[in-house]
Amino acid sequence: MASSRGNWAFAEDIDMIELVEVSPRDGLQNERTILPVDTKVALIERAISAGMRRIEVASFVRPDAVPQMAGAEEVVARLRPGAARYIGLVLNKRGALRALDTAVDEIGFVCVATDTFGMRNQRQTSEQSLTEACDVLNLLQSEKREAHAMIAVAWGCPFEGSVPRDKVVAMASSLADAGSLEIGLADTIGIARPAEVEALTRLVTDAVAPLPVRVHLHDTRGMGVANALAAIRGGASVIDAAIGGTGGCPFAPGAAGNLATEDLVYALSADVEVDLDGLIATAIWLNGELSRDRASALVRAHMSHGADHAHR
Repeated sequence: MASSRGNWAFAEDIDMIELVEVSPRDGLQNERTILPVDTKVALIERAISAGMRRIEVASFVRPDAVPQMAGAEEVVARLRPGAARYIGLVLNKRGALRALDTAVDEIGFVCVATDTFGMRNQRQTSEQSLTEACDVLNLLQSEKREAHAMIAVAWGCPFEGSVPRDKVVAMASSLADAGSLEIGLADTIGIARPAEVEALTRLVTDAVAPLPVRVHLHDTRGMGVANALAAIRGGASVIDAAIGGTGGCPFAPGAAGNLATEDLVYALSADVEVDLDGLIATAIWLNGELSRDRASALVRAHMSHGADHAHR
């Protein structure tokens, strides 16, 4: 498990920060290049080799809607059992039934905090997406499969603007009551500021305790690392990141890449049990596979100055 033991002056109550690698799912879904199954599996294996132990590996959505996620079942079938904890993402009951037929260790559901984004992302209002999330969580519990839910656009919507905090807290409480293993909050378009991240994370953490709170951040405005540290201050114990800062949301205009795993690991210091050089090498390899030039801060530093000797 990728983790950071709690020697944080601002988070002494946190025993462990868990990292979730999302490059094989959210990292790929908004990239122009569609990778074959072989390359997706290779990316997952590289993440495992670097020390990542919880990985979003696929999204069970319609390939015509998100072509980059085609072949989800084949990807899962080719993964090494027990090498990591594999997560499959779903947006509705149909996707959940597909995921149930695979060997993913955990199924994640996304519901939405605003109606406009919900209609574009899942063809549901916010309330409808929450209801379906709770129904799917109940279904997965009955099938004895572990599942969690995440709230998209928790800090702001590209169509409706800011989202009331009390609405997000109420949604989180409903998901907790429905049996979610953790509560996820997503800054889907990378609009949040650190103070806002800390405030909402603290409210949700207090509302759903003792469930863990997970935060999914995009680096659209360069706030990814700062927001991750703010989320930890607010009580989050699980942080998503994507190797190379890849990805974004295909239904959220202006959503740049995710918080880069290598940038986050560097910020969390040597306490994180992950091979930083391996992450950088994988990010450079992935850029080549995707025919992209955009790079994380740490990769830019590495390529400008050679191997970063500041792993101190």
